[in-house]
Amino acid sequence: MKNMFLAVAALLATGPAVAQSGGPFTVHELGRSFNRLDDAFNAIGKGEGTVIVAPGTYKDCAAFGGQSITLRAATPSTAIFDGGACGDKATLVLGGMNAVIDGIVFQNIAVRDGNGAGIRLEWGNLLVTRSTFRNSQQGILAGGYERGTITIERSTFSGLGGCDAPGGCSHSIYIGGYGKLTVSRCRFERGTGGHYVKSRTAMNEIVDSSFDDTGGKNTNYMIDLPAGSVGLIARNEFVQGKGKENHGALIAVAAETRTNPSAGLRIEGNNASLAPGAPLNPVFVADWSRERLAIGANKLGPGIRPFETR
Repeated sequence: MKNMFLAVAALLATGPAVAQSGGPFTVHELGRSFNRLDDAFNAIGKGEGTVIVAPGTYKDCAAFGGQSITLRAATPSTAIFDGGACGDKATLVLGGMNAVIDGIVFQNIAVRDGNGAGIRLEWGNLLVTRSTFRNSQQGILAGGYERGTITIERSTFSGLGGCDAPGGCSHSIYIGGYGKLTVSRCRFERGTGGHYVKSRTAMNEIVDSSFDDTGGKNTNYMIDLPAGSVGLIARNEFVQGKGKENHGALIAVAAETRTNPSAGLRIEGNNASLAPGAPLNPVFVADWSRERLAIGANKLGPGIRPFETR
């Protein structure tokens, strides 16, 4: 992943490639542009490449199973993918070794089983930066890859989630059994059901982010680590809203299984408060693991209890 990220940084420094006439999707390495995102991905094939997206709103979707793909907006937040879902799954269905998504907006994605996502990660490593996921069933949905890493930074998740579809609950972010998940400098807001972050990953680092549930409806936990986890939850801002389906806790550890060890999970330096009208007496951290968590100093507003073993 390190070499891939260095290559992406070098490309960002050079500025966007000059697209040929004929399409908004330019393969940087080939200097060719395409009318369809899928055609651009196919031009890269099983190898490595970067697709630069011109400003606009697109109904496209695409799948990738090669070595490495970067999808980058020529100008962040101006490349909007609206409603497209390949294979009744997601706008991007990723199964290659590495993927980088930079500056893209995903919106209005819905499929029959209720798990329509901006990104469906089926295998491999993923870096998402400067991107927006809004008004869809799910933001990012990932399967399991124990050696893989997922990094999500400087991105916004808004108007996502639900529990009224055949596929079960959907969430702003739902990660399966990966090696490590890192979420940093992200904003979560206005959830419409499920959890804001649900991760079965063995190691989670969720830092410097905000969880604003004041406009949420039928939401559950801010952070759910249902199989247990080690790692770090730090320097986040939490505001618990009044429209929750489950207002019992803000952070839940091992609520479903104890597959992963949780001893030493650090939760520190966070601020949490209740929005006007939110039910009193939720617990900040609810723990089912019965292991020794490393809960440090957190600033909790009136009506929030610090910890409970269940």
